[in-house]
Amino acid sequence: MIFTVTFNPSLDYVVSVEDFQLGRTNRTVSEEIVPGGKGINVSTMLTHLGIESTALGFTAGFTGEEIIREVERIGVKAEFIRLTEGNSRINLKLQSVDGTEINGCGPVIKEEQVMALMDRLNVLDEGDILVLAGSIPASMPDSIYRDIMKRLDGRGVKTVVDATRDLLVKVLEYRPFLVKPNKDELEEIFGVKCRTREEILHYARKLKEMGAENVLVSMGAAGAILAAADGNVYDAKAPKGRLVNTVGSGDSMVAGFLTGWLREKKYEAAFYMGVAAGSASAFSKHLAAREDVEELYWWLVKGDE
Repeated sequence: MIFTVTFNPSLDYVVSVEDFQLGRTNRTVSEEIVPGGKGINVSTMLTHLGIESTALGFTAGFTGEEIIREVERIGVKAEFIRLTEGNSRINLKLQSVDGTEINGCGPVIKEEQVMALMDRLNVLDEGDILVLAGSIPASMPDSIYRDIMKRLDGRGVKTVVDATRDLLVKVLEYRPFLVKPNKDELEEIFGVKCRTREEILHYARKLKEMGAENVLVSMGAAGAILAAADGNVYDAKAPKGRLVNTVGSGDSMVAGFLTGWLREKKYEAAFYMGVAAGSASAFSKHLAAREDVEELYWWLVKGDE
């Protein structure tokens, strides 16, 4: 079973406004509300690709109840810990204003509630996969990813970490199965500026030396590079298409990678499925449909022949 953790999920209020003007009353031309958070996005994309998962994390108040309803409607098993105070955050996404966003801060998570999540993770065992993705609320210790992986060490659980800087670096000693920094995050970790694919690969390999089994670096329109556990390097440029929405494309890449790995147990297949899923979501209004991912996957595979 795949488990995803979203520490600070949200309801994303996604709106389009024509001719947006500051200091004026603006009216939407389209709007919708969807559950947000990197772990939830991974679970959603896995569902689209026919893979079951369980979404874990914290929810609070009426917004938290709506997050749970929407996640379950998508087809994901929701086992969030319900907080007794506050509300899960609402994020405003202005799609028509250069991707402008206003993100809420979310509820306070207390130590006993963190321990409740730790207890829930005790059920994970050999063969399970745990995805830790995204930022953490200010009320939580910045060692939480490391604490979780320390707790699971030696159980045979494969871990996937998609996080920034210290959250990522601190877990490497526990040999995560996959880490997925984007190019900017890779540069931030090492304090460098990568101008070539060879430089990106060099620092991806450094993350492997520090403990990661597989390092998948996403590069937007430039594609992705995988420094794989089998010693091989897989490199692909992104398929051509019209960019519609980049939100969730990195999470889709993680879900695609896991889907390819579970299907074939080959890093090449996992890599191409990851690139296909990430690209298909970038070309879609929301997270991509399975048929769109499969089409791009076979395009990538045939292009490598």
